[in-house]
Amino acid sequence: MTLTTAEADKILADNFAPWVQALGLSVAETGERHAVLRLPWSGQLAREGGGLSGQALMAAADTASVIAVSAARGGFGPMTTVQQSTTFQRAVTGQDVLVHARVTKLGRRIAFLDITLTAEGEEEPAAHATTVYALA
Repeated sequence: MTLTTAEADKILADNFAPWVQALGLSVAETGERHAVLRLPWSGQLAREGGGLSGQALMAAADTASVIAVSAARGGFGPMTTVQQSTTFQRAVTGQDVLVHARVTKLGRRIAFLDITLTAEGEEEPAAHATTVYALA
């Protein structure tokens, strides 16, 4: 049983710090082992030079991971980030970012994910991340 996008948006609203909520993330899609979130473009998230900050992209990847794990488990439960590695491949300016998080392995106590962040309308990723989560 997977989550609906409305249920996933409720997880965002109920379980994340105000600064994460201020990113404006919304859930565009959920599936059995994945989630797609939209990070809307905002000049407030841009760094010097106008590119979207890496911190915003990393927070979006981490948040999308929680939603993807929740979708794979059929609901939200306590979990914590154990590891995150992010590579930045190209700047994003003036475009929303689609954050595709996919659970690659789901165990009883640990989950592994692969996340691709792509500017809307582009084919090549802006960033790529992997995360590991400890599950309660």
